[in-house]
Amino acid sequence: MIKTKNLVSFFLETREHTESICKPLEIEDYVVQPIVDVSPPKWHMGHTSWFFEEFILKPHKPNYQLFDKDFAFVFNSYYEAVGKRVVRNNRGNLTRPGVAKVYDYRHYVTNELKEFLNSDDITSEIEDILLIGIHHEKQHQELLLTDIKYILGNNPLLPKYNDSFLENPGQEFKQEWIAVPEGVYEIGHNNSEEFCYDNELGRHKVYLHDFEISNKLITNAEYLDFIEAGGYKDHNIWHAEAWDWVNQNDISQPQYWHDIDGEWHQYTLNGLQKLNLKAPVAHISYYEAFAFAQWKGCRLPTEFEWEIAQNQFNWGSRWEWTESAYLPYPGYTKAPGAIGEYNGKFMVNQKVLRGGSVATSPKHTRATYRNFFQTNLRWQFTGLRLAK
Repeated sequence: MIKTKNLVSFFLETREHTESICKPLEIEDYVVQPIVDVSPPKWHMGHTSWFFEEFILKPHKPNYQLFDKDFAFVFNSYYEAVGKRVVRNNRGNLTRPGVAKVYDYRHYVTNELKEFLNSDDITSEIEDILLIGIHHEKQHQELLLTDIKYILGNNPLLPKYNDSFLENPGQEFKQEWIAVPEGVYEIGHNNSEEFCYDNELGRHKVYLHDFEISNKLITNAEYLDFIEAGGYKDHNIWHAEAWDWVNQNDISQPQYWHDIDGEWHQYTLNGLQKLNLKAPVAHISYYEAFAFAQWKGCRLPTEFEWEIAQNQFNWGSRWEWTESAYLPYPGYTKAPGAIGEYNGKFMVNQKVLRGGSVATSPKHTRATYRNFFQTNLRWQFTGLRLAK
């Protein structure tokens, strides 16, 4: 039998939370894909169900009957080992299956898995995959919120998602520099009682020079100073690739900022609002974070500096860009089969982000969590903290 019924409850709670995120949506909102990085909400709903079906129900539940034989093609994301799939930028062309059928699929998979978990056939291997699947769905819950924001934020009417989502917390404390002495430190996950992804293993030593790191994230007010000082026009503070990006895409402010009659506004999940100057800046790329740090005469922390210092400051409202490339830790090994495609295949041309954001689901982040994105992306709640 399963080691703990708490894992079943965790699964059911997670499934319910995904659907609660979608409750404010209109039916038309479920299908839109404005850019390749943003998937339709309907696809997220199906994909997170397919994961449990593909990796637990199909191989392990006796006599399991597929809900629909074509859904693996529709809802597979990037797993080469499990067959062909719809090209990523075509997800928005899938008017069928309809939203109602996707919900039927979700409920079918949830009920089938709940029944299976009450059987005597549950091994520790299945439990491990179940836990990965739960946290995989939590990752998609955050993507759901950020993709919904992109979908609504690119609608000319700038409609609100709801009135309750709090995306701009203040930082009502004085800015200070936290000094960390040079030395050898241990990095990586080491709590066997807590879930982690394989990219957080194995724990290893790093040497750090003495450094200082800010206890506060950069605010909208500080970032506005950067804009008004001509930060987006000074090639000296940008990487060459970033400067091309700025000019080719006509970038002049963070995503979702709008200059309306000389006054800055920001599109939020609560709709268009006046820019909250005290809130941490969000929706900036690594390119922008680096340029801002250069302009301030500082730099971004490495992921190792961040991890060592994180217990001395508050984090969790913004994913924080670091100066670290997304690379494997010493001794990293991929799991066999399709599950091994989860993290390792992406360890190229990406930067690590640390912390979490206002969109990160409960019970999902930790100090060793390594998020990663390409340097130009900014539709997530990404911000920065300075180091020197």
